Amino acid sequence: MTQTGRLYGGSLYDLAAQEQLSETIHQQMKDVLTLFRENPDYIRLLSDPALPKTERIGLIDQAFKGEAEPYLVNFLKLLCERGILGEYAQCCKEYTRRYYADHGIAEAVVTSAVKLTEEQLANLKEKLEKISGKKILLINKLDPTVVAGLSVEMEGVQYDGTVKGRLSGLSRKLNEIIV
Repeated sequence: MTQTGRLYGGSLYDLAAQEQLSETIHQQMKDVLTLFRENPDYIRLLSDPALPKTERIGLIDQAFKGEAEPYLVNFLKLLCERGILGEYAQCCKEYTRRYYADHGIAEAVVTSAVKLTEEQLANLKEKLEKISGKKILLINKLDPTVVAGLSVEMEGVQYDGTVKGRLSGLSRKLNEIIV
């Protein structure tokens, strides 16, 4: 994560938390990020130095004023004015990191060969919440190279329950015994 993303995203989070708007702004930031990713030409337009700043700021007002929290609209304008709108995704990451930390939320990425059922995801979520003591947001990723089992990454820790992972563990133990 960039220093700019940490600084600006963290500052917006501090303001939102102080104003008791952290949840609302968190959701709106995700929505704006999705919009930016679906419309990369819009970001290029807002970052084009050939277009006067006042016009770029006006475009942000037209798109978001009345649709998003004024603090978020002003945040977007600030990034645009400073020529760092390209850092918005990093600002979102920092905001989300701080939001999750303050609200006892952890994100867990579950990798499997096939899509897990709702029941399987619910059971896994329950187990991970017991392990971590936090509310878990599960993301199910598919990887056809996973032969069997699951791999879970949560808060920088990898829990590998795949056949490949188990075989690697057995291989390490055998090598320790032989050496």
